[in-house]
Order: sequence, then structure tokens, then C-alpha cells
Amino acid sequence: MTLRARVLGWRPSTPPLPEDLAQLVRPEDPEWFARELAIAVAPPWWFWCLVLRRFSWLVSIFGRVEVTGSIPVELRRGPLLLAVNHIGDFDPFVVAVALHRVGVMPRIMATGGIIGAPVAGPLLERTGAIRVERGTELARHAVRVTEVALVHGGHVVAYPEGRVGLAPDLWPERGRTGMARLALGLRVPVIPVSQWGAHEVLQYGNDKGKLRTLVRALVRRPRLKVHVGPPVYFDDLEMGRVGDASRARMRIAAALTRGLRPLRADELDGPAFVDPTRPTTAVAAFPGGVVPDGIP
Repeated sequence: MTLRARVLGWRPSTPPLPEDLAQLVRPEDPEWFARELAIAVAPPWWFWCLVLRRFSWLVSIFGRVEVTGSIPVELRRGPLLLAVNHIGDFDPFVVAVALHRVGVMPRIMATGGIIGAPVAGPLLERTGAIRVERGTELARHAVRVTEVALVHGGHVVAYPEGRVGLAPDLWPERGRTGMARLALGLRVPVIPVSQWGAHEVLQYGNDKGKLRTLVRALVRRPRLKVHVGPPVYFDDLEMGRVGDASRARMRIAAALTRGLRPLRADELDGPAFVDPTRPTTAVAAFPGGVVPDGIP
């Protein structure tokens, strides 16, 4: 095997898969499924803890990370679903740093293309990231891994919108019901994490402009603002009851929108940073950031 092949095929060691979970793995499942299940039940990887503790300052090179809000100690001890509005490719780094500051070790849901990349992908997988193969039959594996991680007390970061937001004004979209169904089925607390500013660091389009916006951020150092809001409650909703998953989804979108308003108080009508490479093909759940009083 060549050195290049060895480098591209390298991955960190994976903890052993408990016997009870091994029964969930079928011969037809992808080879990474058993690996992700084993990582989901294991304690946070020591290297991931070290990176967040010692090297999170690297994110601050590209902007000033500002974190408001908190998560009660009693909630940090147990499973958490952390709902985040997705505004750009750089925001997972900002969110990971922000959540570490408030006492959370994040396991981030990411697309299969990212986790499948050489070197960086295996590292991301080992941190507890959960692979989402959108639009394929393999998408159900992400739900199974997430359920296992939550049952074992994990802190899972998910984007309810399912992708980078494409509303023209960049307010959160309604998103999908996947997170709502998980929360209702497992009765796991949902913490809204609203964030703003990371969209200025890396443009949406994958061309030379990405490097241009990265250099621009190095010089201007935009404010990378994150607000951790109070839990979203679903005590009056039930899994399987018609309409309740959609109601839960709208409550999550409402909580994200409310938390986002103070972060972009000077940009309520639209973002000051205009990215011409970002499509504007979606509609915000609450255009203009105005949430009706009737939504909890």
C-alpha cells in the first residue's frame, strides 16, 4: 500500500461495540453503521475534549465569538437535543466552541459527504458526529444512531432545517419534523441555539469566493454571536397524535427565531452581508422574525 493510500485510509481507533447493540447491525447495513453506534455510546473522545479546551481559540481568528444564555446543570447531565439554525459552512465550528463554553460536549449531525472525506471525515466521525445521508434509504441510520446517543446521555446538535437556510432574509425555516419526532418519542429536552455572523466567514458557493470571504473575515473579524435559549417544552404534545409533530416543529422554529432577533437587531429586514452565491428559494417560518403570540 502506498503512503498516499495509507494517509487517505487512516482513521482513529474505534471503541468496541457493546454486545446488545451489535444485535442492531444487519449484514446489509453500511460498514460505518456499527462504528458510529460504538462511538455513540462511548464517553466523549479525549482528543475532541482537548481540541475544544485548548484550541477553540483558532475559531476566534476569523471572528469574535460571543455567547449568551446557558444550560442548567441538571439538563447538562442528561441527553439533550440542541436545535441550531444553519446559516453557513463555518457555523458548526462556532457552535461547537460556543456549546463547549456552556458545558456541553457536542455530537454534531453532518452530511455523509463531509464525514466520508479522507482524514478529516474519520476525525469528525470519532468526535461523535452523526452521518446523515440525505435523500437516501441510509438516512434512517442517522435516526438510529441519534437515538442510541441520546439514550446514553449524549448532547446531539442538529439542524431542523436539514441544510443551510435559503430564505432570502435568513430567518429560520420551518424545517422538517425529524427532530420534533425524536424529542416527542424519547422525551428529550430541546435547547434552541440561535446564531448569527458565521455566514460572513465562508460564502455559500463552492468556488474561489470561499477563500475571499475567509480572508475578509480574517481582516474584519465579524461578530460570531450565539445565544443558548431556554428549553422548548412539548408536555401537551404526544408522539403519533395527528399534527403534534408539526406543532413541535413550529415551536422549535419559533424559539430559534426569538433567540435570533436580539443577535441581529440591526438586520431585522435582511442580512447586511449579501452572499450572491446563496440561492433564495425558501420561505422563513416567521418572515421578518415576527413570531405570533399564540405559539409557545
